Amino acid sequence: MNIIITITVTALVVLYAGLFKAKKALLPITLIGLLTSLAFVVTSWGTNQSYYGMMQMDNFALAFSGITILGTLFIFLLTQNYFSKESDNIAEYFTLILFALSGIVIMVSYQNMSMLFVGLEIMSVSLYILAGIRKSDFASNEASLKYFLMGAFSTGFLLFGITLIYGATGSFDLGVINSYLVNNFQTVSPLLYPGIILVMIGLSFKIGAAPFHFWTPDVYEGSPTLITTFMSTVVKTAGFAAFLRLFAGTFAAAHDFWLPPLMVIVCLTLFIGNVTALFQKHFKRMLAYSSISHAGYLLFSLVTLTDHSSSNVLVYAAAYTFATIIAFAVLILVKQKTGSDHFDSFNGLAKRNPLAALALTIAMLSLAGIPLTAGFIGKYLMFMNVMWEYQIYLVGFAILNALVGFYYYFKVIVAMYFKEGNEVVLETPLQYKVVLVLSVIITLFLGIYPAVILNLI
Repeated sequence: MNIIITITVTALVVLYAGLFKAKKALLPITLIGLLTSLAFVVTSWGTNQSYYGMMQMDNFALAFSGITILGTLFIFLLTQNYFSKESDNIAEYFTLILFALSGIVIMVSYQNMSMLFVGLEIMSVSLYILAGIRKSDFASNEASLKYFLMGAFSTGFLLFGITLIYGATGSFDLGVINSYLVNNFQTVSPLLYPGIILVMIGLSFKIGAAPFHFWTPDVYEGSPTLITTFMSTVVKTAGFAAFLRLFAGTFAAAHDFWLPPLMVIVCLTLFIGNVTALFQKHFKRMLAYSSISHAGYLLFSLVTLTDHSSSNVLVYAAAYTFATIIAFAVLILVKQKTGSDHFDSFNGLAKRNPLAALALTIAMLSLAGIPLTAGFIGKYLMFMNVMWEYQIYLVGFAILNALVGFYYYFKVIVAMYFKEGNEVVLETPLQYKVVLVLSVIITLFLGIYPAVILNLI
């Protein structure tokens, strides 16, 4: 609870600092608040505290809270030179991201399904505003409207599903629902099964899994790049943690029922995400479709439920988060100088900025799943997870899709090292260097020593 209180208080302090025009104080206050939250994550480790049966701060919740907070901290460091000097809504950017993060911590630690809804809405409402925060930008307005409409639609599915589950079990508590499933497996209420499917659909919308992914490319492309970075990393990680907490734990007894629709979602997500990314000519939109494909790999953890499913998701989420932060950090730098996110904008980047090119290369290799990177370990763990039940055809299908991913990830590397481009001087601010170097270190370290976080939960 101290984590949520710290983040919320930090958001309010930042908002008041913006009210008094103290722009230079916004980032230091935010970083102090996030570092304090990380300290509470460390000190709370192993305590397994329950708050009135509504939230459970176990190691699962703390591990995912730690990744989301650290990812958010890196994203805040990317705000150096991001805003124009005339911008008046910097405090609103910071505050809304922090409020979204507080909702995310609730999402990864809920013990009662009503808290899942509360956390999801705190996060979503903040993101609706952030997606359209550039009021004079038509693309930003369009992204906000699409995100709001699809978000409201998916929330309806989720709420209806929760209602049916409550009607069947008489409780919102995850423990009670699980006990009901285990003890009444042969005679469960007919309301329960459609409730589970509706909840699955609602959460699939939130993580951008196909065929509920339609909003993802347009919203990611139209939103400010900093907000897209937050949505595609921290928000997606939180969505999977919420998905995993519910389906790998509470609904595990009904696994045979919800596995077939999940398999359909996994296959569609992998195929649509990778094949569509193949034809993109803009880096930002390619990353949007790439994020859809990674949702498919992450869902492997639910195809076969093992004792290591949570740990596998943690490794994959960490690998994906820090590699994607690198990609968007370099994208921000390139777009600020060239005004475009077309692949041609990256031509000759290795000559203009070797550090940025090297970091982006490692990020692309990690996202593609090349050995010695965290992304390779993440994919390996996911493939091994489904091999427990010898899902050979699914693994073969996923490997073919991964090979497709090699092409569009390597397209960026080829542009940076083997194509000539305009000799635009691309300077890297200090905070960007810190983010790039630390993210690269984490990506390589987890690729070589994954056991550091693999045995946390």
